[in-house]
Amino acid sequence: MPNAQLLAVLYMVLSMTSYQISASFAKQLFLVLDPITVTILRLCFAAIIVCVMFRSWKIISRLPYLKWKDLLCYSAALGLMNILFYMSLGRLPQGIAVGLEFVGPLGLALLSIKNRSDYIWVILAILGIALMVPWGQAANHQFDLLGAACALGAGLCWAFYIFFGQRVVQQNMGMHALTIAISISALCLLPFGLYHNAAAVLDTQHWGKAITIAILATAIPYALDLKALKQLNKMSYGTLSSLSPALAALTGFILLGERTGVLQWIALACIMLASVGVTLRAARQARKEKLS
Repeated sequence: MPNAQLLAVLYMVLSMTSYQISASFAKQLFLVLDPITVTILRLCFAAIIVCVMFRSWKIISRLPYLKWKDLLCYSAALGLMNILFYMSLGRLPQGIAVGLEFVGPLGLALLSIKNRSDYIWVILAILGIALMVPWGQAANHQFDLLGAACALGAGLCWAFYIFFGQRVVQQNMGMHALTIAISISALCLLPFGLYHNAAAVLDTQHWGKAITIAILATAIPYALDLKALKQLNKMSYGTLSSLSPALAALTGFILLGERTGVLQWIALACIMLASVGVTLRAARQARKEKLS
């Protein structure tokens, strides 16, 4: 239904806005904690939050009957995506990190294209990404090869997160899938965090900020993503995700004082146009399916 498609788009916009705000907050927290510790604290608190939010103890009786292969792959993609992105964010400006990470879902969108008319929206998204990434900063001393590799790795994990997320929602367990995935990721990463820097993980003075980041970066976005994936295909999801670098530039400007140049505003227009185009396309397709 068209209304359901538009609602899914709204879920995605809110999800990405929340995530980009959290990224700016996390970058501020990197001044006192390393990215790995911040990621682990975020996932641990997020697991508790979503479990309480969705009363996920109700799913315990169904655990033996779930398709664990998809769930474990979804959990692995979620955990790796988060830790690699935060490692890149600690080494690169937020705009560059987000732009490189977007290679993953954008590639998934390219692979999902069936009609030639859809290429115009993906081309606009690619143009927007190319202009949005502050290449001038990358040419100076702020570019880090390891950070770039982490961002690209996070993008690959993001593509797998989308793919397995669509499989997980077919198991009809609602938001309990999110609780399971975040909990598995947190439990797997926590021992490494304690070994790496136990004092920082157990220091309660940073827990308040970590809880805020957990809500903005994990609980809200992933819950909204699961709702959106019920209505959007891989191509629509991947192209709409092009809003992420634009939102990163806006939140970076508002919260971190990062300036946005003329080319980046042009990029913002390209990305917005691509997002509107794919949204209208999805709505038209839904109407055709309803009439057929």
